Amino acid sequence: MPTSTPAITPSDRLDLRIGGCSDKGVKPQNQDAFAAWQADLPVTRYKGVGICLADGVSSSDNAQQASVTSVTHFLQDYYSTPESWDVKSAVSKVMSSLNAWLFHHGQQASARHNGLVTTFSGVIVKSSTAHVFHVGDSRLYHYSDGSLEQVTRDHVQQGGRYLSRALGMDSHLEVDYLQRELKAGDVLLLTSDGVHGHLPTEALRDWIAALPPEASQYQLEQACQRLIQQALANKSEDNLTCVVVQIVSLPRKELGELTREVGSRVIPPVLEPGQKLDRYEVLKVLHANSRSHVYQVRDRFTADLFVLKAPSINFEDDDQYLESFAREQWVGCRLDHPNLMKMLPQQENSRFVYLVSEWLEGVDLRQWSYDHPAMDLATARNMIKPVIAGLRALQRRGMVHRDIKPENILVQPDEQIKIIDYGAVAVKGLTELNSGVIEQRPEGDIQYMAPEYWLDGLATTASDQYSLAVTLYQMLSGELPYNIPLLHRRGAKSATDWHYSSLREHRPDLPLWLDLALKKACHPVASQRYGSFSEFEADLYKPNEQLLRGHERKPLIERAPTSFWQVSTGVLMLLLLLQWWWFRSGSL
Repeated sequence: MPTSTPAITPSDRLDLRIGGCSDKGVKPQNQDAFAAWQADLPVTRYKGVGICLADGVSSSDNAQQASVTSVTHFLQDYYSTPESWDVKSAVSKVMSSLNAWLFHHGQQASARHNGLVTTFSGVIVKSSTAHVFHVGDSRLYHYSDGSLEQVTRDHVQQGGRYLSRALGMDSHLEVDYLQRELKAGDVLLLTSDGVHGHLPTEALRDWIAALPPEASQYQLEQACQRLIQQALANKSEDNLTCVVVQIVSLPRKELGELTREVGSRVIPPVLEPGQKLDRYEVLKVLHANSRSHVYQVRDRFTADLFVLKAPSINFEDDDQYLESFAREQWVGCRLDHPNLMKMLPQQENSRFVYLVSEWLEGVDLRQWSYDHPAMDLATARNMIKPVIAGLRALQRRGMVHRDIKPENILVQPDEQIKIIDYGAVAVKGLTELNSGVIEQRPEGDIQYMAPEYWLDGLATTASDQYSLAVTLYQMLSGELPYNIPLLHRRGAKSATDWHYSSLREHRPDLPLWLDLALKKACHPVASQRYGSFSEFEADLYKPNEQLLRGHERKPLIERAPTSFWQVSTGVLMLLLLLQWWWFRSGSL
């Protein structure tokens, strides 16, 4: 039995201390606004901590509305995006939507001075990285090891008199995005121009250096008030806002939080029918090998049937495997699509490592294909269409399956299709967690693995398209489009080593246009595949005239290499026969 690792301690977590202050100064109204959102641990882990500041353009009567709307809606909308989205994608969508709203309502105003325009500086601190988003002349500074650096650049023109970029200024928004690596003890400072316009960088640096370590929110707010008073003493005539963020601790980089959760639990022993694990009773052993044990189980309280999967004791020290196990649960609990297998959250008080998924009757596509040889095109399309729907659902969540193959496609008795097994799924949002676990081997089956993933470890949605096309090719022909054993023996180094075998060599009854569609979808070079699953699906139903024209322009050796060599061999045989006849005639 593996020993239990210590539970997560505060030093393993993202721990920030945040305080801020905003003052109208000598102006009649405060048109600045700031906000911060520090959620509980599960949300913080995958979405980070958000802090933002906005300074409404004073020439507008709606400046205050613009700034307040920006900071509140930014945080609300960001934390409403799927947890699987990476920070950049989520914030880009949120800010684009926010800018469109501000610009639209500003344009509806009767006078130009009623527009909704504001600067915006925001930061999402996730794991050990600060993701900075900025437009306008508010600022974000980074203090580290006694030095203070202005991270953002001011979007101004004519010597700083006018903004060149701001939220709500134009229908098109260009936002500066950058990342900064953080360490414990660093400080982030956000300011409006009413503060930094009247205090030199040295003064800001000295002020940060004087902050008490691990200060309370009250202490930071009081310090911000003193900084504002200092700017006012220096004749600031604008609204004044500052927000300070102390980095107390960051998640450890050597092993991610997902893996630590798994590592803190015990791998259960091999179970037999009748034995119990937490609230589940084992009914039968479904599958067992050196990697995992899979059981049909019954919930002892509800009598519902489920599938329980536990890792093998052989992998108790395999960080990559344990991380994939944790990732499988995280992914499965967040998917809700008729063509994707559903999973249950881990029982919180359990001391064991296992996964629980819905019970699904049926057989995998491999067995189904054995039972339905020489599959016709209409049947194959009906089987593949729901798989495409499931893969598109993964794509919308920023996920790549990375292990599409017949064994991971379940055909139910009513021929409903489910994609199963999320152990190899790559999630953009999780890549930002800095788990420290480096994949030593590609996840998935090499027979269906896209070349870019095999060779470089880089998988995208196009890689899933490749695997799906290979699967469909095999469903129709019983063969694979590439000689994978040969590629493996020769140690393939680039995509040029992959040579496609025409589907029509195995199924001459199938149309050329289908062969061309499959050839494109599983092209060795990712950029040469379809731009979307919908394009691929469309070409499975009707000929793509562009592909057909391109095919006809190719020489015979490329269009039909088998026919080319058959013709060449025939010509050569004829020449040999003529030569033999000529010599024989000469000798007579």
